Amino acid sequence: MFAIYAESFAAPDSDDPLSGLVLGERPEPEVPEGWTTVTVRAASLNHHDLWSLRGQGLKQEALPMILGCDAAGIDEDGNEVVVHSVISSPDWTGDETLDPRRSLLSERYQGTFAERVAVPRRNVVPKPAGLSFEEAACLPTAWLTAYRMLFTQGGLKAGDSVLVQGAGGGVATACITLARAAGLRVYATSRDEAKRARALEIGAHEVFESGERLPVKVDAVMETVGRATWQHSVRSLRPGGAIVISGTTSGPKLDDAMLTHIFFLQLRVIGSTMGTRAELASLVSMLDATGTRPLIDRTLPMDQARTGFEAMATGELFGKIVLTR
Repeated sequence: MFAIYAESFAAPDSDDPLSGLVLGERPEPEVPEGWTTVTVRAASLNHHDLWSLRGQGLKQEALPMILGCDAAGIDEDGNEVVVHSVISSPDWTGDETLDPRRSLLSERYQGTFAERVAVPRRNVVPKPAGLSFEEAACLPTAWLTAYRMLFTQGGLKAGDSVLVQGAGGGVATACITLARAAGLRVYATSRDEAKRARALEIGAHEVFESGERLPVKVDAVMETVGRATWQHSVRSLRPGGAIVISGTTSGPKLDDAMLTHIFFLQLRVIGSTMGTRAELASLVSMLDATGTRPLIDRTLPMDQARTGFEAMATGELFGKIVLTR
């Protein structure tokens, strides 16, 4: 079957992160007991796919590995489904993200950038007819991460205020859209003027340059940037507020963690990773009920996937890149 896979890793100092990316034929997926096969109709790119090509989270002995965490398609019974990409241990109960042996598709198990993907039966969620395959394929990683950050870890509700750092990336744009749909007051930052304008279009009430002082202190900050925005995030919080962090795209090493501010103002720093099957089902239901839809930067056929990878590697996107069959 046709697939998009990592054949080798780019060298740490390489200026071509896509050197190991291959588009070609791979064997049909193996289907263990309790698993099912989903015929992929659409899949979406994540930064995780670029990290895999650099060997982060993916071991040499697992190569060649079909890339991709997110997909929507049709299961063996003809149902339209969304794939949940967190694979927990067979005997694990409760929050899958807390399973120390969990993995994502494309780490230990072949991923979604192919004609078909095998997943545990419990990892498929019904897709409402009102959501297209392309829209549904955006949800299982970036949008699920945003949902968990805002509502599970952040505990935010209608009327609360939130700052989303680094508008433009998949998680940040999802945070803006979901927060506005849930009745929050939404502030967003970006270094890029065009991305600030787009953030207003998708739901931010006000936008600011990175590091610019906000007119109010917010209840929570959604942080995916890390080092470059950390101090601004801390300074933007009201006493007792929370930073929810799910990424460090500018680097994890802080010059000043601002611990004095954190303890004196009783701030909370909360880590967040992906989300559960139940949260994915709730997210799908929320979008179906509200009419909110993921922002898609572009849609490409799978045989043009390299173009999408190049756009993600250079940051030339706003929203999700979707691959279709």
